[in-house]
Amino acid sequence: MNLVGVINFVLAWVAALVGLRYEALPELVRTAIGMVIACLVIIGFVALVAMFFGWAERRVAGRIQARQGPNRVGPAGLLQLVADGIKLLIKEDVIPDSAYAVLFRLAPILVLMGALAPFVVLPFSENLVVSRMSLGVYYALSFAALEVVGVIMAGWASNNKWSLYGGMRLAAQMMSYEIPMGLAVLTVVVLTGSLSLGDIVAAQQGWWIFKWNIFRGFPWAFIAAFIFYIAGLAGSKRTPFDLPEAESELVAGYHTEYSGMRFVMFMIAEYGTMYVVSVLTAILFLGGWWGPLPREISWGGHVYWAAGPVLSNVIGVANLVGKAFFLMFVILWLRWTFPRVRVNQVVYICMKVLVPFGIVCLVGAAIWALIPWPSW
Repeated sequence: MNLVGVINFVLAWVAALVGLRYEALPELVRTAIGMVIACLVIIGFVALVAMFFGWAERRVAGRIQARQGPNRVGPAGLLQLVADGIKLLIKEDVIPDSAYAVLFRLAPILVLMGALAPFVVLPFSENLVVSRMSLGVYYALSFAALEVVGVIMAGWASNNKWSLYGGMRLAAQMMSYEIPMGLAVLTVVVLTGSLSLGDIVAAQQGWWIFKWNIFRGFPWAFIAAFIFYIAGLAGSKRTPFDLPEAESELVAGYHTEYSGMRFVMFMIAEYGTMYVVSVLTAILFLGGWWGPLPREISWGGHVYWAAGPVLSNVIGVANLVGKAFFLMFVILWLRWTFPRVRVNQVVYICMKVLVPFGIVCLVGAAIWALIPWPSW
């Protein structure tokens, strides 16, 4: 049962409590209702992730810089992001006179769509996924590239030189780093023999961490994990690859002219992309929803305890989301650890470091997959 099935099951149960027959609706209608609610759940989840990590980023920055961070609005400053969100929502939506209005309005929508579309195939656990696709990895990476189109559109339509510079920087950066990211993903695909996210996680089944892909085909997948994560940093425009937004050089880069709700869309998209990169790293290399919290306790072939289907999914969600949140914390940590690299260094790292290593990892993984290893 996927996420849509779970939602329809809950709706049928609620309808039965009030004396209605939800099953009487046509299957197409029930599926459409389930998909709409699933999309709303995803949007709400991404908004909560953006709010929480917007607060966490400021708290982490404060601690690293030996200060407190937001601590006035609500306990530990937790309501500061709510206050900031309300402030941005009531701000005037300004469109510059010289901007191309239609493209200016469309750009943040495309950026947000590019950040939200991969969530269709990203699982929360074994059964909580909107859609199981045999080409799930391909779908996630393809729609993530839609964000680039929106950012370039925002930079060009603003009719502002700083915005245009930011958009052009992102175009060069993203188009470069998609190559090593693809090579890193292909390394996992070769080792597992599938493009399905569910099948990739199933190949890492068990609580034993050495079953994870990062230790499989060592050292090829181990190196590929770092290549994928570094390329993901560049794709999400995070330090040290935050050249498209470089405040000290470009004011705010491609979203310099944006305000109000459209600015909020860019911020939600950024944190949504961070989560996509983190959860894909966890799925491809770190066992997905398997381990470290076990679903059963067994020894010598005897099962002493096994989680039921509901608890098993809860444990899966905790495992996967916990890994993703830790990787997002590392992204926040890196922002205050490394300086921003120059444009030429960005291209050098990609073309002369990550791409050669990615090719070596892919070839090494292919050779490893051809060797008839004994089953342990």
